[in-house]
Amino acid sequence: MSPLILWLLVLIISLAVLAKASDIFIEAAEKIGLYLRLPAFIVGVTIVAIGTSLPELVSSVLAVLQNSSEIVFGNVVGSNIANIFLIIGAASVLHRKLKIQFELIHVDLPLFVGSAFLWALMVSDRHFSFFEALLCIAGYITYSIYTVSSREQESAEACDLEPQTGFIWKQIGWIVLSATAIFLGAKYTVESVIELAEILQIGTAVIAVSVVAIGTSLPEFFVSFSAARKGNIEIAVGNVLGSNIFNTLVVMGIPRLVGKLIIPPELLFHGMATMLAGTLMFFFVTQDKQITRWEGWLFFIFYLWFIGSLFEFI
Repeated sequence: MSPLILWLLVLIISLAVLAKASDIFIEAAEKIGLYLRLPAFIVGVTIVAIGTSLPELVSSVLAVLQNSSEIVFGNVVGSNIANIFLIIGAASVLHRKLKIQFELIHVDLPLFVGSAFLWALMVSDRHFSFFEALLCIAGYITYSIYTVSSREQESAEACDLEPQTGFIWKQIGWIVLSATAIFLGAKYTVESVIELAEILQIGTAVIAVSVVAIGTSLPEFFVSFSAARKGNIEIAVGNVLGSNIFNTLVVMGIPRLVGKLIIPPELLFHGMATMLAGTLMFFFVTQDKQITRWEGWLFFIFYLWFIGSLFEFI
């Protein structure tokens, strides 16, 4: 078996492990949250959004430890672009129309746009400092507190629901096993990207912003698609918004605390500009509290253009 095929198989298997392990982690964590009588909304806005972004976070930290920190920037940019154009696009095309309630957008959308532009300003000089990383992490903590406090009434009502009981140790076991699988999946994802980049003579950042970004965004895709299919549009859209904010502030912030990050110049304008364009498009599209099928197709076209131009197909 040639090295190219071998490392492609390693990458595919690693991404599949990341997606499945994240799904198990989220499900077990949700059950523990309900067992501890946490309101369903609090469980969703914290555990689900963070859980679906674990692959991006773990793979980014490992990339820094393996001296391939350019993967971090590509992973964050690519995942955020995929979340907006690919995942929201697919959900709206497959389900005709996504109707969004004002309350969710009122809380998350301004912070979604603000975090994207704050991050863009920070990395525009190709230098992301330790202090800026701390600001990003502080910004996410502020976002979490604001989101939770703005839903105090909703949370109080949710507390009246009867929580799930039993099987607590079983769920803890699943969390430990799935977290271990996420770590191993992320480890071999990073290693395979480095090897493939050398074999194909393609920058690791390019592979990170495309293949790795799509793979690590699979948990968001499955959660959002399933939620939209069940009519839980706020969860579908909110998961993408929360994941993008987490990616921008935490997936960039925590790896910088571990080591310095390289900002690839080939992605600084193209990738960052596309992400900011997607952020603004999402902001304007959702002003009428819905995303139509035709708008979903428009998102798809943008994503195809981005991937095509990235690999110089266009």
